[in-house]
Amino acid sequence: MHYKRVYMESIGYELPPVVVTSEELENRLAPMYDALHISHGQLEALTGITERRWWEKGHSLSDGATVAAQKAMQQSNVRPNDIEALIYTGVCRENYEPATACAVAAKLGIQSDAYVYDISNACLGTMNGIIDIANRIELKQIRAGLVVSCESAREIVDIMIDRMLAEKTMKIYTTSLATLTGGSGAAAVLLTDGSFSNKTAHRLIGETTKSAPEHHKLCRWGVTLTPVGIGKMMFSPDKLLAAIEEVTEPNAIPSALKELMTSERLPPAIANIMPSESLPAALSEFMATDSVAVLKHGAILGVRTWAAFLKKMGWARDQVDRVICHQVGEGHRDTILKELGIAPEKDFSTYRYLGNIGTVSLPLTAAIAEQRQFLKPGDRVGFLGIGSGLNCLMIGWEW
Repeated sequence: MHYKRVYMESIGYELPPVVVTSEELENRLAPMYDALHISHGQLEALTGITERRWWEKGHSLSDGATVAAQKAMQQSNVRPNDIEALIYTGVCRENYEPATACAVAAKLGIQSDAYVYDISNACLGTMNGIIDIANRIELKQIRAGLVVSCESAREIVDIMIDRMLAEKTMKIYTTSLATLTGGSGAAAVLLTDGSFSNKTAHRLIGETTKSAPEHHKLCRWGVTLTPVGIGKMMFSPDKLLAAIEEVTEPNAIPSALKELMTSERLPPAIANIMPSESLPAALSEFMATDSVAVLKHGAILGVRTWAAFLKKMGWARDQVDRVICHQVGEGHRDTILKELGIAPEKDFSTYRYLGNIGTVSLPLTAAIAEQRQFLKPGDRVGFLGIGSGLNCLMIGWEW
């Protein structure tokens, strides 16, 4: 779609205070490295990531997104009561419901008749949010909208390190490597119809998207039952009694045995496998990525999308002045730029010191690129996003 009346006023962002180096993570993984004979330094060598940032424990996602949104509005003439749509787009959310966007809207003081909701689409969420707001503006439904996100990698990295130390296999090392690149941060993108007198606003030209959903299993982040959790659920007194009653006549079970199985007077050998925790404690987050396959099929999808994007924009490849890509790591960046035929000097990256911040990576990187005057007025700029699924979305701007 082409746009005639949509502008990006500003991008606000917030960086967490805790710096975590790849060396620190590898020191925690030393027992696994020794068991598998992996030399230290591999994490940085394979990903190009020296460090990343994490929030302090217990940090609120909506607080991070709110601060980023406030910074975005401070760079503009837009005030909270001007915002007619607010979308939260992070992979990390505070609850299944209500939408995390509601907490951010409340903290910002957004007007009560604004659209407030979440969008989730892996690392592509913020890009999708930008287009969702842009469509509303183009259709003259609203004048201004905010896309906000806050990501936190601390928790999932800690979980996966514990699992890697427990299993110590090459399979879990390779499927968990991408998880270790995770960084944290918050970003907010402010979009308007250009009527707020911001002379530095950037005009949205158009977008192109393509997908390859047949590869939806290559990168997954979710919740699973731990093996211990499964065992405790299977062998609880009630479950055990029910199982016995399934295969025997209920009356054949002595009443004394029934009493023993449903009381606290269990033999130690049985008591040790009884549940000592509630169901939520038996649940555990997991993340698994087939990095090689993601890169292979992601590059193929990127080439298809890039060709369609240039055609829709009416741009020749050499007419694109600058690009901002989703920040995965060195191998991904080098492969994608080579496959798309983009000179490395046209790209600005932050992965080396910020890692992969999911939905926050691309807008935060664009904001830093503008601050360092890498992006200049009049530049034709491409935002090149990709997320597990696989989905690819490219957005063209006149900076």
